[in-house]
Parts: sequence; structure tokens; C-alpha cells
Amino acid sequence: MREQLDTDRSLRRWLLPAVVLVALAGAWQLAASSGALADLLGLESFLVPSPAEIASSLWENRGLLVDNAWVTLREVLLGLLCALAAGLGFAVLLHLSETLRRATYPLLVASQAIPILVVAPILVVWFGYGIGPKLAIVALICFFPIAVNTLDGLRSVDPEAVKMMRTLDASRRQVLWRVEAPTSLPYVFSGTRIAAAVALIGAVFAEWAGSDSGLGHLILQDNAQLETARVFAAVVVLATIAIVLFGLLAIAERRVVTWR
Repeated sequence: MREQLDTDRSLRRWLLPAVVLVALAGAWQLAASSGALADLLGLESFLVPSPAEIASSLWENRGLLVDNAWVTLREVLLGLLCALAAGLGFAVLLHLSETLRRATYPLLVASQAIPILVVAPILVVWFGYGIGPKLAIVALICFFPIAVNTLDGLRSVDPEAVKMMRTLDASRRQVLWRVEAPTSLPYVFSGTRIAAAVALIGAVFAEWAGSDSGLGHLILQDNAQLETARVFAAVVVLATIAIVLFGLLAIAERRVVTWR
């Protein structure tokens, strides 16, 4: 009975977004195929592809899209791992040191005011066109949500639990790993899911700054050549990668944070 209820909830969770997506795609198809959308935007019809044309481009260019998607996915995964390691470590340091937190936390927040579009070309000039600058850009854009959410999680622990551990003569490290770290896990996963969603943005910006492959490079190239259907096809692939990463992290959270 419980399994049936869980199945019904899952169906309801996905059914409504699917209906909305189909409705939007249908409206887009009608508007694009009739020329109404192009007229509304004041553009030539070939600049406003329909969902059917985008789907056709996805199939016809599947090899090209897969090859470039792998390049972007590798940048995203490696950059996300770098951000996860740096964000977790930095959050723990700030949690353990009140002085360090007061000195650096405002700077961490202020750093988000720097546009990544400004930083990306500088990193490419400094470090070349290899994968290094791309990982740095993805890590920079993913670092903030991971670090901030982890720090919030570490500070959200029940003070009574900490007091109980101290009465049991637990060391600071034991309190951290046995009480504070488990409490922060939902926050860590939340920050990582956000980071995974925005990591694709960082990868695309990095490839725009300087690259000869990847979906960002392909979009830039196709945009210059007015291959709008393939531009939209690349965007669909990017969105699919983001959704899959988000979903995998949500599944991992349910498996790891079992007490929720």
C-alpha cells in the first residue's frame, strides 16, 4: 500500500510539469510553423525554429552534439568536484574559527558581485586555452552555494546535542564529525544541487572565453552562422545534463540522508 502511494506521488510530481511542457511545446510549434512567432518578433522564419525542427536537428547532429556534450560534461563534473572540496573545507574552517569567519565571510559574499564574464577571459589569458581555466571558472561559480549552505548546516546543529557530547568528554573533532557534520549533510546536498544547476552556466561562459570544443563553443559558432535550430538543440542538451545531475544528487541525498 505504501509503495503504491509513493508511486502515485511520483506520478503526480512529474505529470503536471510534463503537461505544462507539452502545452508550451505545442503552442510554440503552432506559432513557429504558422509564422506568427517570427512576425511577432520581426524576424525571418528561419531564425525562429519550431520544436519539430529542433528535434530534427538533435537527431541529425547527434554525433556532433554528443562529442561536444562530453567535453562540457567533463568540465562540469571536474569543476564541481573542485568546488565541493574547496567549499566543504572552507566552510569547516569558518565554522571552527569565529575570527576567520568574521574576517572573510563578508569578502566571500562580496565576491559574488564580480561578473563571471569579466573573470573568464582573464583566466584564459593567464592560464591558456586548456581545461585548467574552465575548471577554475566552473569551480568559482559553484563554490559559493556549496560553502554558504554547508556553513549554515554546520551552525544549525542543536545546541543541546553539542552540550551532551561535551558532557561525555567528546573532543572538538568528535563533536564535528559525529554531530555537526551529519546535521549539515542536507544543507551540503542542497548547495551541491544548486551548484550543479549553475555549473553549466560557468562551463558555457568558460568555453565562450576561449575554447575549440564543447557545447558553449558550438553555440557560439552556430549563432555566428545563424544555425538557430542547432543552437536550440545544444541548449536542450545543456538543460538535460543539468536536470540529470540535479536528479542524481536528489537520489543520492535520499540514500545518504536517510533520517529525513
